[in-house]
Amino acid sequence: SYSLTDTIYAQPAIFVIEYALAKLWISWGIRPQAAIGHSIGEYTAAAIANVFSLEDALEIVAMRGQLMQKCPHGSMLAVSLTESEVKSQLDKSNLSLSLSLSLTIAVINASKMCVVSGSDDAITQLEKSLTSQEISCRRLHTSHAFHSAMMESAVEPFVNKMQQLKLNPPSLPFISNVTGTWITPEEATDPNYW
Repeated sequence: SYSLTDTIYAQPAIFVIEYALAKLWISWGIRPQAAIGHSIGEYTAAAIANVFSLEDALEIVAMRGQLMQKCPHGSMLAVSLTESEVKSQLDKSNLSLSLSLSLTIAVINASKMCVVSGSDDAITQLEKSLTSQEISCRRLHTSHAFHSAMMESAVEPFVNKMQQLKLNPPSLPFISNVTGTWITPEEATDPNYW
């Protein structure tokens, strides 16, 4: 059965909607001065900024979704704590060492909003621990532990694909998900960055 929540379909769907919306606004005369996008959204920003062609973007986004779909399943948990407070929670003794080691701070969205990725069991234990302490947390609707070591098997084939593409310096500034500041031409044209 097919589900839009499956990474293999979700990633291209998100990209296509974001790209189409950006192009629609541009066709109406609304020209962006800069762009920002989280995760697959950064690929949309890069495509709008002509780092790669639309055809190449569609190919790599589809491949990225396929590769990530093959990775081990996992979970993600949004936590209303600072990065250091989340690290402290991950180090607490009420999580077994093996579960604690499988957890990663995957995203820092704001000063008191982080996302933790890891195995289903580890995320369940962390969620129970945080809930018992009345710390606000919420499971994300994902099938995998994105932005974590659980995605490692997707990296090499994806980099190999990126090395085959023509990457251009951005024609529009956009924010890097890696650095949190403006992407540099060197980053945008480095296959390993992606």
